[in-house]
Parts: sequence; structure tokens; C-alpha cells
Amino acid sequence: MSENADAQPIPAPISANKAEMNGSTTARWFGTAAIASIGMIAGGYLLGDGLLRAKEADRSVTVRGLAERDVTADLATWTISYSASSGNLPTAQAKMRRDTETIRAFFAELDFPEDALQPTGANVSSYTNRGVTTYTVRQRIALRTRDIALAQKAVAKQFDLVSRGVLLEEGSGMSYTFTKLNEIKPDMVAEATRDARASAQQFAQDSGARVGAIKSATQGYFSIEARDGSGAGWGQADSPFKKVRVVTTVNFSLD
Repeated sequence: MSENADAQPIPAPISANKAEMNGSTTARWFGTAAIASIGMIAGGYLLGDGLLRAKEADRSVTVRGLAERDVTADLATWTISYSASSGNLPTAQAKMRRDTETIRAFFAELDFPEDALQPTGANVSSYTNRGVTTYTVRQRIALRTRDIALAQKAVAKQFDLVSRGVLLEEGSGMSYTFTKLNEIKPDMVAEATRDARASAQQFAQDSGARVGAIKSATQGYFSIEARDGSGAGWGQADSPFKKVRVVTTVNFSLD
């Protein structure tokens, strides 16, 4: 073999090439894993921070507020039921006419205007026992007035009618009504809301928070009852002195 012949490169061992390739792959794998880890850590932090902010944004307290007000009825109605009986229908009818005039005279003496009384119905019934028939004439007349003091005076003297021979039937009684609820509703709702905020502030103070804006609110029903329970046993409508009550439910945010 000639000494000046071109020299041929000696190929690198195959095992060395594989080692180099494996090292490069490992480096890329570790790099990818590191990037993924950083992403997961950052994502977890952002998710946790977002949930924390969402939880803080959802902090709220629901409380109830109460408002009560004493009022006096402004409308009085009295349905007077009375009857007259006789074995003779014309006689019973005549007695009924006299009783009606007696009732009208009674209210006129108390200075009620004539149109304050209005008839609301009448009927005639008969009952036969052992061949004897009894006729009963019934009539109803209604008083309607906004003079509450005068209405109370009339009720106090109602037995004067009985002493004059008028037979008052069961169910005759004065009823007092408060009709101006719409006039006091706005102020009472505002009062109930202030009461609810006061309760929320106490709760917030105990929990180290501050009361924010109203998130939602529900107005309860207005109730009108006898103020002093004086209507117990007679019905709440028998007392002109009323208590108006409302409860609101308010949800406040907490900062």
C-alpha cells in the first residue's frame, strides 16, 4: 500500500452518537417538565387567588328589619240587625217600621247626618207550631262614618236602643278600619330597612367586616291588628286603635 494515499476519517463509535442523542432528549424533557411545572404553579396560584376573590365578593349577611306604628282607624261601620215578630204579618211589619224610626231618631240625637244610615236588606220568615204561625220581619241598616269619636259614643249608648224596644240581633257591632295604609307605607319600609341595616352592622362588627350595599330585599306583608289586644274575644275590628306592622328581609354585602 502506498504511503501518500489519501487518509480516510475514522467514523465515531455508534455508542457515542446514541449517548449524545439521549442527552439532548433528556434535556428537552426536563425543560418541558420545568415549564409545565411553572405553568401549573402559576395556574394554581391564579385559580386560588380568583376563588379567594370570588369568595370575598360573595360575602353577605341576610337580616330582617321591623317597623311598627300606632294608628287610629279612620272609618267606622256598624251594621245593625233587628227584628220584630207577631202572629200577624201586618203587625210585625208595623213594629219593624217603628223600630226603624226609633233607630234613625237615636242617631239623629247623636248628630249623625241622615245619609249616614242606609238600609242594606230585609226579609220575612214564618214558623208554625201546633197550628200557630209566627211571622218574623228582619231588617239591616248600616251606619258609615269617618267620625270615630262619634261612632264610639254611639256604641257606648247602643243599649238605649234596646231600652226603647228595638230587638238587636247577634252580629250587630261596630267595625273600625284604617284605610290610609298607602300613605304610611314608604316611611315604614324605609324604617324597616334602617332597622335591618342596624342588625347587619352589629353582625359585621362581631365578624370584623363592614356592611356594604343592599344585594337584595324582600318586603313582607303589612298587618293591621288591635293595638292593645283590646279586641281579644270581640275581634280586632272592634277597636279603633290599631298597630301597623311590617317585616322586611334584606341581604347586605360585607366588605
